[in-house]
Amino acid sequence: MIKEMGKEIKVLIVEDSDSLGYLIKNYLDKQDNMRITGCAKNAAEALEFIKIEVPDVIILDLVMPGTDGFYLLEYFGKSGLSTPNVIVLSALGEEGIVRRALGLGAKYYMVKPVEVEILHKRILDLLDMRGQIYSPRMTETVRSRSLDEKITSIFLAIGIPAHIKGYHFLREAIKMVVKSPDTINYITKELYPGIADHFQTSSSKVERAIRHAIEVAWTRGKIENMNDIFGYNIYSKLEKPTNGEFIALVADKLIIEQGA
Repeated sequence: MIKEMGKEIKVLIVEDSDSLGYLIKNYLDKQDNMRITGCAKNAAEALEFIKIEVPDVIILDLVMPGTDGFYLLEYFGKSGLSTPNVIVLSALGEEGIVRRALGLGAKYYMVKPVEVEILHKRILDLLDMRGQIYSPRMTETVRSRSLDEKITSIFLAIGIPAHIKGYHFLREAIKMVVKSPDTINYITKELYPGIADHFQTSSSKVERAIRHAIEVAWTRGKIENMNDIFGYNIYSKLEKPTNGEFIALVADKLIIEQGA
């Protein structure tokens, strides 16, 4: 284990949500190579913790009361101090905000909701320590988790915001089709009902929310990003895919990548 090797990752959590902060702390506390140096509710509190002990990694929310996440990132730039390894967790997925955070020194930008297992992996990636933790028995789990990251990356690029219901329904639909490709042929009989059951809602609401998510992407005019992702021109701004076409397109890409 890392502790036995004399290596320990000091983590500062800067998150104003008590429930999310507790979830992250509770999970990382159980990892043999992690030590939480503090849990701050805003940037000002974070700086007080940093004065006591400089963390190896800062998990940073952007929207917080008082002093926000950008305040902390800007502080490191203005103070002349080297910016610690910062992983931003935010419900904001707008391209300009992502660029600004990364431009100010953040190493990773993760759109909420985020699974703590993936967050743990990202921390290890930052310090080149993942190989010391993950065993061969966990390979399948890591591969499964990375699917969420790939879908999130695609959604971010084409402009589907994380705060709308369709985002989560659409992500679940793509995951279901990746795991069982034939499901796309039974979109109204199996796919929508499966998602509805998972989120405790109705199939009709799932269908409408997914449609809305796709329309949001087209309204934002990032069709060129989609064409870049798939490597050729698929759609124009006037050509919106159906729910099934969009789900199948993304799922096919991910299936091909998994088999590569």
